[in-house]
Amino acid sequence: MKIGILTSSRADFGIYLPLLKKLKDDVFFNLEIIAFGTHLSKSHGYTLTEIENKGFNCIHTISSLIANDDEQAIATSYALTALKFADFWQHNKFDLVFCLGDRFEMSAAVQSGIPFNVKFAHLHGGETTLGAIDNIYRHQITLASNLHFTAGDLFSDRVIELIGHNKNVYTVGSLSLNEIENFQPINKTEFYKKFNIPNEDFALVTFHPETVNTEMNQIFASEMRKALSQVATKLFLVITMPNADTMGSVFRMEIEQLKNEFSTQVICIENFGKENYFSAMYYAKVLIGNTSSGIIEAASFGKYVVNVGDRQKGRMQSNNVINAPFGKQEIIEAVDKTLVNLNYTGINNYYNQNSADLIIRHIKQFHEVI
Repeated sequence: MKIGILTSSRADFGIYLPLLKKLKDDVFFNLEIIAFGTHLSKSHGYTLTEIENKGFNCIHTISSLIANDDEQAIATSYALTALKFADFWQHNKFDLVFCLGDRFEMSAAVQSGIPFNVKFAHLHGGETTLGAIDNIYRHQITLASNLHFTAGDLFSDRVIELIGHNKNVYTVGSLSLNEIENFQPINKTEFYKKFNIPNEDFALVTFHPETVNTEMNQIFASEMRKALSQVATKLFLVITMPNADTMGSVFRMEIEQLKNEFSTQVICIENFGKENYFSAMYYAKVLIGNTSSGIIEAASFGKYVVNVGDRQKGRMQSNNVINAPFGKQEIIEAVDKTLVNLNYTGINNYYNQNSADLIIRHIKQFHEVI
């Protein structure tokens, strides 16, 4: 069975990894990686090398992002991605192609496959992020897909509502948490030395723009910087940089200013990779920002999360999440609440122990009937 894997960023590749390893080791599958988006962007760490370093031999590359991140640039990148994938689907055939999540370039790749009758399997459909335009892209991908692997029953119900039937809709949990109970972080001394983190408590910070409320992003980014400047007096800050979203550069500039002002209290990481990021989450005192990893993964590491703004609004949350608006004082107060807590010991609503095995079982069944 010939399987294609659409991966457009460091984030989705890390989520895919448990499944990719099993597909690679199973002789039933012929696996090919289709890398595009920020994987090929030097300003975002050129993470194609991470895919290559994992030992995947057949990697297609499609470059389609342009440098700017305003609305016109994103729309142009979307169109260019769809145009280039039209040629790719014309010349490359698969039994099944995996797509993940909700990014605009993922949507463009999938939409261009519709006339070619490409069979897509979608991961993380049915979710809601009211503060990001990705909500629209996610549902577009769902409607174009033949198989649906969701992270929770609530999301399966929403997919069924969208597509009008329950055929090939499966609740498997979040793939990124597959076998998380066996995760071993990098040795603490080695990890801290590798990234120049002092031997003290640190916050793991990731902020992205709100792509629905774009006109407010300058204010949001400024409030973020002001809040983090106060948090930096209490905790060291390990900041992972924003993805290629509309107005992402606004947040980058504020983060760079913060780094210049607090050079001994802040480090900025363009691309951690999954093992390093999970190790950072393991050792962090708290997570701060508006990234999906705080919502989906942090509970499995026993961490509290300050989730800021509306980017993740509408997503199912576990009890480790403290929500705050994009205001300096509100963010500081939410962080202070986490600092008096011990580690989170509740459940993670996104966890299923056997996600990758469930997916493989279902795609083999799907192959038998096509």
